[in-house]
Amino acid sequence: MSIDEELLAFPFPAPPPEGFEPPEEFSRLRDKAPVSRVTLPTGDRAWLLTRYADVRQALVDPRLSRAAAEQSGAPRMGNTSPGPKTILGMDPPDHSRLRRLVMQAFTARRVESLRPRIQQLADEQAGLVLVAPHPVDLMSCFALSLPIKVIFELLGVPYEDCDRLHAWSEVIFSLGGHTREEVGDARGNIVGYLRGLIESRRQEPTDDLLGVLVHARDEGQSLSEEELLDFAMILMTVGHQSTSNSLGIALFTLLQHPEQLELLRKKPELVPGAVEELLRHNPFVFTGTQLRVATEDVEIGGVTIREGEAVIAALGSANHDEEIFADPDRFDVERTPNVHLSFGYGVHHCLGAQLARLEMQIALRTLIEKLPDTLRLAVPVEWLTWKTGLTARALANLPVTW
Repeated sequence: MSIDEELLAFPFPAPPPEGFEPPEEFSRLRDKAPVSRVTLPTGDRAWLLTRYADVRQALVDPRLSRAAAEQSGAPRMGNTSPGPKTILGMDPPDHSRLRRLVMQAFTARRVESLRPRIQQLADEQAGLVLVAPHPVDLMSCFALSLPIKVIFELLGVPYEDCDRLHAWSEVIFSLGGHTREEVGDARGNIVGYLRGLIESRRQEPTDDLLGVLVHARDEGQSLSEEELLDFAMILMTVGHQSTSNSLGIALFTLLQHPEQLELLRKKPELVPGAVEELLRHNPFVFTGTQLRVATEDVEIGGVTIREGEAVIAALGSANHDEEIFADPDRFDVERTPNVHLSFGYGVHHCLGAQLARLEMQIALRTLIEKLPDTLRLAVPVEWLTWKTGLTARALANLPVTW
């Protein structure tokens, strides 16, 4: 059977943790069958795009619809999806309407104004790392705590509620590790929590991001009550999950490349470029983006995708495309240019990309400056626990010592 005739099961098994490249199937498909049919965990089928050019084309083609992928009867990846009333499950003009409501909070200028507070939070977390008993779990003590505090402050969500909110979000964004009922319960818990928070904003208006959304709902009628709840849920959950998982994998990658870590110690001005390379080389969303469904026949890479068929744009594969990145499997904090697609592309380009970049830059520089040069993993790589069942690869813990 040729590779064109194979029906591959997707997602592919994650590579061993001591390896840093995406699954080897991506390289084979980019070379032999860059637009391939795959079977999803639900039994549904989809087209998998693995070349950079094809992925980028798909992400800007309005005929490949996120809204259609959220409709009843559409192909499904697993037991959960963002939902049709969320910004992740919409197409323009509804998507544009919701995005405009919070764009001001995520402009480069507005995000840069957060730098002093994020630095303060990073310094506090690094201080806790320094006094914690060894081994120190960098995930719980730093990589998770910092992004949660940043997005919770931005939204106005009490930090003392972070443990249960994070636990529910882990269930919602799982791929196959939880039942449909468990996902529904977790979603209901978060929505119930947010209903209470929204009601409090109505009683006592605030100028945090949640207060802005409540005002837009009540005064401008710019979004429905259901859209308000779902938007707040996405901002709160994705807003910390994506950054904390990216930061955890970034720290792990640097610990596995001590020569690159040493280069950053000597030249901290390289940190912004290093963050881009960490996002490209080993993104936590190495499998792909949310499903899109063709609303009419579309040709990509010489293959006709029929109306109603699903498409997965494999970001992790595109970031290792030899046509775009020289020696793509080499990790190089000085790589330039670095036009990776880890934040997506087109109208669904990550709303919080600037904030995530700033958090990761501050986090890495702070740890590099404050932790001893002898920082290292406290256990063999194969002892680390990786989260399974997610649409992405993420560390459950990262024990270190020095």
